[in-house]
Amino acid sequence: MKDICEDIAWAKINKDVLKSLENPRKLYWVILFVAIAMVGVAVGSEIYQYMDGMGVSNKNNTHVWGLYIATFIFWIGMSHSGTLLSAILHLMHADWRKPIYRFAEAMTTFSLMTAGLFVAVHLGRVWQIYYALPYPNGRGIWPNFQSPLLWDAMAIFTYLSSSILFLYVGMIPDLAICRDNMNPGWRKKLYTAFSLGWEGTDRQWRNFRVTYLTIACFLIPLAVSVHSIVASDFAMSQQPGWHITSFPPYFVAGALYSGCAAIITLFIILRYVFRFEEYMTLPILKKIVRLTFAIAMVWTYLNLIEYASVWYGHDQASKDVLIQKAIGPYAPFWWTMNFCGTIVPLIMFFKRFQTHIPVLFAVSLLLNMGMWLERWMIVAPTFSHGYYPWTWDHDQWPSLVQWGIVFGSFGWFTLLFMVFCKVFPSVSMYEVKEMVYHRSQATKKLVASGKLATAGLNADNLNADRGAH
Repeated sequence: MKDICEDIAWAKINKDVLKSLENPRKLYWVILFVAIAMVGVAVGSEIYQYMDGMGVSNKNNTHVWGLYIATFIFWIGMSHSGTLLSAILHLMHADWRKPIYRFAEAMTTFSLMTAGLFVAVHLGRVWQIYYALPYPNGRGIWPNFQSPLLWDAMAIFTYLSSSILFLYVGMIPDLAICRDNMNPGWRKKLYTAFSLGWEGTDRQWRNFRVTYLTIACFLIPLAVSVHSIVASDFAMSQQPGWHITSFPPYFVAGALYSGCAAIITLFIILRYVFRFEEYMTLPILKKIVRLTFAIAMVWTYLNLIEYASVWYGHDQASKDVLIQKAIGPYAPFWWTMNFCGTIVPLIMFFKRFQTHIPVLFAVSLLLNMGMWLERWMIVAPTFSHGYYPWTWDHDQWPSLVQWGIVFGSFGWFTLLFMVFCKVFPSVSMYEVKEMVYHRSQATKKLVASGKLATAGLNADNLNADRGAH
């Protein structure tokens, strides 16, 4: 099976992608309305918390962290697969990434924007968020550079700015195509400004290639370091169950895991809503599924290592926390997390399910539910059963305010993502044209050598829309 038919005309690629910006299916507006309603719930919850204080979230001296920090880690993790996999696959010259990398990079950007909100929400006193940034001031107060929380602020800001740059640079040729094909109006003005005078000259293409490759090389170690720093928030503490050396690779594997599951979910949604069946094909979906399965097995291995290092260690308090997870008040959530993260992905091992869209959609949602529970199971049980008995508080349950803000964060991400896909091309037109052209040339060589009886080529691939490419 071929990822994309080799006879797609270049002009047709332009037409299909530009049509998605103007005329998505009606489901798009349903998703947008639901997302706005979810954001409204979060805004109302945050206003209530702001007016009445953090007490309405059921936080206390023991449970200083909760759903906010667990969800913060979840969104940071989800951000990794988009840009990281796009950069790695770009360096590996994997053609199958070309129709999907744009929305994956957008997923990274909007996940980071969502995660950043939880820093302010968890702080409570949102007007003091500037203390998280390292800057000199008149009182001579500097942040504690030894704190992993400061590392979080610096790493996330760097990763967010780099991801936005990576996403934007990769869109410049497509923005020029949008500029040249749009009727006069606000869209044409927007694309004209963002395309930076792109004309597709040989010099511009050379500079573009070098710039894009440089940013990709820079982002790979940066993405790994960001979630390793988030893992250091836990691993460098003395809390039971957290002081584990395998946390950095465990967190990075979990980030890739949840990100790949989210890519499958968004792949299926965009494929239907924006009519991209001809570009987001089932063979490409199969490759994503197989990659997700491989990462799931790595995460399972590292998860078992975490349990083993605690169980065979000498810290009795950490063992008690692990036992509490298995048979205590958090047991239903802990077992659900292990089931969703370890057992459910085994479905993707079978070929018949690797292209079964309804099954994969359900599986991807279960995987991300399991990965969100995994973050919560790292945070909550440790605070419920620490070193000192007076800190034990197993009856603590997040309030509706916390649930409302967490619920709304998914609406916020969905809103940003769907608006992006409506305004900017979510499939890279110039990259798909390159793939079609290269495969056409390869087929021609096979025909010339006598290995293929017919080429089935369409001359439009080679002649139509040369200027745009």
